[in-house]
Amino acid sequence: MNRQCIISISREYGSGGRDIAASISEEMGVPIYNRELIREIAKQMNMDEAKLKKYDEKARNRFLTRSVGKYTNSMEEILIERQFGWIRERAESGESFVIVGRCAEMVLQDYPGLISVFVTGDEEFKIKNIMRYLSVDEEEARSEQVKVDRKRRNYHNRYTDHKWGDSRCYDLVINSTPLGIEGTSALLVQYIQARMEAMQS
Repeated sequence: MNRQCIISISREYGSGGRDIAASISEEMGVPIYNRELIREIAKQMNMDEAKLKKYDEKARNRFLTRSVGKYTNSMEEILIERQFGWIRERAESGESFVIVGRCAEMVLQDYPGLISVFVTGDEEFKIKNIMRYLSVDEEEARSEQVKVDRKRRNYHNRYTDHKWGDSRCYDLVINSTPLGIEGTSALLVQYIQARMEAMQS
């Protein structure tokens, strides 16, 4: 790539956003940061990755934690600060990459090479995907969908000044149901390539 391109993928649970991000990463030949980000920060903090992961993309519990000025005992907020800093460092390095979630479309909004996407999906499509991901029945899949999307919404709305999934805050909002994960990935790659050409003209 002649110019930096950062692809931010936000997603509803079950929409296939994570798989779409991985497909774009592979097709574009750029790294993807999702769980890898937690792994890197766990190393920096000398913490167990599994323990740190439970605080990922989660707003702090204000009843169980305290913040005084710049100081906090909330692991959620400590992790968020580390994540946002790490994401900015990658962007400042000039690297092109795909980033999943982590409010990246707001954290990196001042970077001209940012392309932000929100992936949604029809209800039944998402439920079937969750059933497949987790090997659970429909009832449990619906429960998980509500829980995970609530967590993502609370996290995002707590740490940014716009609402999670608001179409005005992304370059593109796409429903992955009509084309499926593979077709949606292919369409997004075309869009990204067109945007990159426009950036370079």
